[in-house]
Amino acid sequence: MDLAGNVLSSSLVAVLFFFLLLSFSEARDHLVGGKTDSWKIPSSESDSLNRWAEKSRFLIGEYSLVWKYNVKADSVLKVSKRDYVTCNSSSPIAVHNDGNTKIEQTHSGDYYFISGAKWHCEQGQKLIVVTLSEKNMRRFMGATAPSPAMAPEADLHGR
Repeated sequence: MDLAGNVLSSSLVAVLFFFLLLSFSEARDHLVGGKTDSWKIPSSESDSLNRWAEKSRFLIGEYSLVWKYNVKADSVLKVSKRDYVTCNSSSPIAVHNDGNTKIEQTHSGDYYFISGAKWHCEQGQKLIVVTLSEKNMRRFMGATAPSPAMAPEADLHGR
């Protein structure tokens, strides 16, 4: 391969790497509950949004949470842990009532959300989202890998 071919090949690899890196660094939208009608009173404990959130792992800046709901009937309140537990909607950290709420998580930790509709929180319409830093994500992912079990000595010797 001549010099021009090497330069062209190296440039192509650099451009592809840039676009690959860009696609991984863009924030992705995560529809709360995985579908548009999820921000509602759950029909059962297994239908809880916290079940959905427990199955997901979120990194700082890599995603935005998106709520879709009827603006005339509901809202999303970001609240403290205490207000989450007690379903207190009188002093929210933030109020969202546009029907298409998009919130980016900017630091690691727990985020607490409740419905702004009267009595909905008490009936289970609330959500905790845990956001991890890259360091915590690596630690979390490493901690979940089970260590291999040792085979019993009798099995190793065929007894």
